[in-house]
Amino acid sequence: MEELWELFQQVWAIRALVASILVGIMCGILGCFIVLRNMALIGDALSHAILPGIVVAFILFGYSTIGFFVGSVFAGLLTAVGITWIQQKIKTKNDAAIGIVFTAMFSLGVIGISWISKGQGVHLDLKDFLFGNVLGVSDEDLYLTFGITLYVIASVIVFYRYLFLSTFQPVIAETMGISTTLIHYFIMLLLSFAVVASLRTVGVILVVAMLITPASTALLLSDRLKKVVILAAAIGMLSAFLGLVAAIVLDTTPGPAIAVVATLIYLIAALLSPSKGIIFRFFQKRKQEKRVRQEDILKQAFRLQKAGALSMDKLLDSMAITGGDLGAFLKKMGTRGLVKIKGRTIELTQVGEDEARRLVRAHRLWETYLVDQLGLDEGQIHAEAEKYEHLLTDEILDEVDRELGFPTIDPHGSPIPSKAGSPKSSLWQVEIGQKVSIAQKQPNQLIAADLWKLGLLPGTKVQVNQKTQDTVSLDTSGNTIAIRKELAEKINTSN
Repeated sequence: MEELWELFQQVWAIRALVASILVGIMCGILGCFIVLRNMALIGDALSHAILPGIVVAFILFGYSTIGFFVGSVFAGLLTAVGITWIQQKIKTKNDAAIGIVFTAMFSLGVIGISWISKGQGVHLDLKDFLFGNVLGVSDEDLYLTFGITLYVIASVIVFYRYLFLSTFQPVIAETMGISTTLIHYFIMLLLSFAVVASLRTVGVILVVAMLITPASTALLLSDRLKKVVILAAAIGMLSAFLGLVAAIVLDTTPGPAIAVVATLIYLIAALLSPSKGIIFRFFQKRKQEKRVRQEDILKQAFRLQKAGALSMDKLLDSMAITGGDLGAFLKKMGTRGLVKIKGRTIELTQVGEDEARRLVRAHRLWETYLVDQLGLDEGQIHAEAEKYEHLLTDEILDEVDRELGFPTIDPHGSPIPSKAGSPKSSLWQVEIGQKVSIAQKQPNQLIAADLWKLGLLPGTKVQVNQKTQDTVSLDTSGNTIAIRKELAEKINTSN
């Protein structure tokens, strides 16, 4: 550590460290938009296609950092225009157009550098451009990298709204007068700048890793773009620092070391991300499987209790489960207040009955939906309903119930349980000639919305005038309203 500390007190090491960190920050920020816009392959293409610009710049200006910058940016923009022209005018597939242009430009650049390097006294090493040479960063290189990094950061801050809209909502951006084509070429320009700034640190080949990997890592950790951009910059900076340290300690090439460190950080995030990581999803899947199993037990217990035959033995006989697993599940269900257990006797609590009734309702409503709306046969629907009954929320069930017209019988002829909290005194139960009020509290917001459309607000007095097999006719302030039976059975009333 002391040797490393002494090393980083030298001017060349400080230059290398600052340049690496600047490139990590810049590529991390810009990479977020490259990844989100599916432009990773274009980033790879531009990083390779700048080589002819370097050759032309060397011929015109000699070994000049500014000359390399101008030539590289010109070559990058020429590549972007060429790719777009081929895609639009010749109708070549996007990835094919990118491959055609960048391989041709890269080949020309390699040929040009090889040809120039044969000249006497010429020191233009191809591998320095391909893989970088961060330990040879000059003051001029550092100033250029610093200026480009500031420009990229300022551009993202100033044009963040335009970048956000054109990335996620390009159609809305166009309707607002934002040119998505102009934004696309602007990102290409920034990408060309970033590639040029990364020449000395990681080279044209590995710059793609710094553009893609930190941004991809940040997207594993957050879904908010502003947070993703900040995280990507931090991850890029950390990758550059640790990669440079590792290269010095292991006496290896800094550019590849930085790319490898960035990849290792990505793999750690892929494993440990709190929302998208492999380990998190593994435990989430296990938790989901246990919840589904517990709900299956609860539903079966509900059926047995309705038949008057609920016991531990009957539950074991009716399900493919061991006694130990069943006991463990019942214990957890007991702590949640779903069941009461006394020896081998089991009894569902009111909370347990309501939850089981919701599952049965979800199963039978979904079966009805599959038959009525999708035209499936009765023999095709049970397995599908068994799967989705555990996934359907109350809001979705209410919407399905409404879409189907509040059915009471499923395709097999079994009754569909009403939702927990459904009216004990429904409008359908009101006798002809009796006056009642629309209750303040209804089973769900969809019922309340239907009543509002009919002009029946909470507290409205109504009188039942007539009933048919399918409708009930109400009188309210001299107006007559007909309500179908399925809805009337869901409407809560009060005296």
